[in-house]
Amino acid sequence: MYDNFSQFDYWIRHQFVDINTALEEIYWQQEDKTLISNAAKPLLEQLEHQGKHFITQLLAEGNTDQGFEHAFDLLGNVGLYMAACRRHEITEPSRETHSPLQQASALAMHIGASIGVIPRFSTAHLTTHNKAVDGVYKRFTTLIDEKVFVDFNTKGILAYKQAADSLLRIKPLGLSHPATAELLKAAVFALQNVHRHNEQLFNTLDTERFFYCVRPYYKPHRVGSLVYRGANAGDFAGINVIDLLTGLCAGNDPSYSQMLVDKFLYMMPEDQTILRDCMRQPNMLDQFMAFAGEQHQPWYQEHLKLFLELCQWHGLTAIQHHNQLVEKYICQPATQLNQSQMATLTASGPPLEVLLNSLSKLRDRRAAAKRDDIATRFNDLETLKATLR
Repeated sequence: MYDNFSQFDYWIRHQFVDINTALEEIYWQQEDKTLISNAAKPLLEQLEHQGKHFITQLLAEGNTDQGFEHAFDLLGNVGLYMAACRRHEITEPSRETHSPLQQASALAMHIGASIGVIPRFSTAHLTTHNKAVDGVYKRFTTLIDEKVFVDFNTKGILAYKQAADSLLRIKPLGLSHPATAELLKAAVFALQNVHRHNEQLFNTLDTERFFYCVRPYYKPHRVGSLVYRGANAGDFAGINVIDLLTGLCAGNDPSYSQMLVDKFLYMMPEDQTILRDCMRQPNMLDQFMAFAGEQHQPWYQEHLKLFLELCQWHGLTAIQHHNQLVEKYICQPATQLNQSQMATLTASGPPLEVLLNSLSKLRDRRAAAKRDDIATRFNDLETLKATLR
């Protein structure tokens, strides 16, 4: 006898995926692939009513060991359902003041408040905390393009986490410790893996299939009365740990700190704790600047070379993401949309041009580019490079 959680989880892994896949194939055959046509109506009703049935049972069950011991996983399942309803325009925030998915909203808000995260699915639900059963993890569809997208995003996120973990282990040792070189090498290797995974994604993922059949599941939608932005691949602590511990980005920079505030509740609770602790730690770039008088020491020369290589690879992955992935999978296909379709393009909420401007500034901070309009560490890195023999 399956409990309510298990029944809902089984539905999410099977019938839910089948319904979404069938709907995507309907849309794909249309001249206007963004249109929700009348041919989809029976499947839309099936999706909404079946999901509501399971969620109503879980909501009535309440905070019991049968349902809420899997709180984060359950939130992901409810969130996937709500995101699919948004993708298929069963719910659409611009025409509503409250989500019509009342039971799902109530359950999502209950769980989100109890564990300290946003009440919708997050990146972790589809990547780092997405348990596979018989080799298959949870997805919206069976489309190979979605699998490619999630596979390489998961690998990239895990590599970023490996780099961040290595850097976090340096603090109790100090920059001059003999073992620090090994930790810096491990971080560099992990960022090289990020770059490799991004390149494989760029060479494998079909642009149109991603744009029309994968991206729409990440749109903003209402939970209760509030609109929550879509899940973003950057919603984990690792990449920001690297930003802050290297010193390439600063927690007291208003635009960067605003980004951190906006993403905190989109991260796992343990990631929130790591990032808060990291924001209180000194950064390595400033420490190397203070060690300039030690430049004759062998450890300084070895560790600074590795640190500069680390900064270079962090910048390269940021440039790669912006100049290749964002350009290919968002900017280019967006030119085919009309003005009304552009209004709901990005998962993050703001118009495309606003998002691109923000992303380009973040890219250039991570790459320590030479810019006059924003603060970067270009000059400080040049100063450090000059101390190498």
